[in-house]
Amino acid sequence: MIGAQELLAAVNSEHPPLLLDVRWQLIASRPEDPAHPVGYADYLEAHLPGAVFVDLSTELAGPASREAGRHPLPGAADFASAVERWGLAEGQLAIFYDDQGGLSAARGWWLARHAGLDARVLDGGLQAWIAAGGECVAGPGAPPVPERPATAGWGYMPVVDADGIAALAAASARGVEDAVVLDARAGERYRGETEPIDPRAGHVPGARSLPTAGNLAPGRRLLPPGALQERFAAQGAVPGARVGVYCGSGVTASHQILALATVGVGAALYPGSWSQWSCDDARPVATGA
Repeated sequence: MIGAQELLAAVNSEHPPLLLDVRWQLIASRPEDPAHPVGYADYLEAHLPGAVFVDLSTELAGPASREAGRHPLPGAADFASAVERWGLAEGQLAIFYDDQGGLSAARGWWLARHAGLDARVLDGGLQAWIAAGGECVAGPGAPPVPERPATAGWGYMPVVDADGIAALAAASARGVEDAVVLDARAGERYRGETEPIDPRAGHVPGARSLPTAGNLAPGRRLLPPGALQERFAAQGAVPGARVGVYCGSGVTASHQILALATVGVGAALYPGSWSQWSCDDARPVATGA
């Protein structure tokens, strides 16, 4: 994470970071222009000076399908092309932000780290920037053209597939202490009380409910480290544990992994998440608390 005051100093330094706007919502709060990606209208209205808009659906995810889920990981070459379009320079820090407490920006952070790039998420997002005295600009922006573009690798962050998350959750259910699977969706979706998006309601048997929204304090900033440590430790997610995380489609799970990383807990992302699991009738589903 990076705080707004620290970012204000960084953008005026000799080596400023590249700012990347990842405003996106599964269910848009305003009518969207079908000719532009979700979130682009908000970007045009106001964004950090010099920020480049990032389309989560096409640049931070591959094509959706029942077999792969709503937001599978993009291919390595496709993500490298996105990084090139953004204009990230070799050795430059990438700062991702949104207006939802980092819930979508964290997907950019996760993929950047997966590609071996240095990245942070702006704590508190756009609102924190404005509260710290940062200015915003309107209209379209042009990505920079660096002399030495960044080289994106691949495979630096742990990933687990459906079989892997099933095995880890089964081990957790058997009482294996270092095996933990966290379901980052809202509690009512985990319990199977409602499912507004995917074909079946419930959760992966053996997974534990820990909604991502609970990682945020008022003002949509990340909870202090002590509070996060306590929250994760209560579910067995401690340094050295084998932790897997999923959500609806692998987006907010990235935020859970970001929060875990801030307190020294490594975790693997299940990219297909519930959108993949629930479409496979051969996969069991559990309900209840």
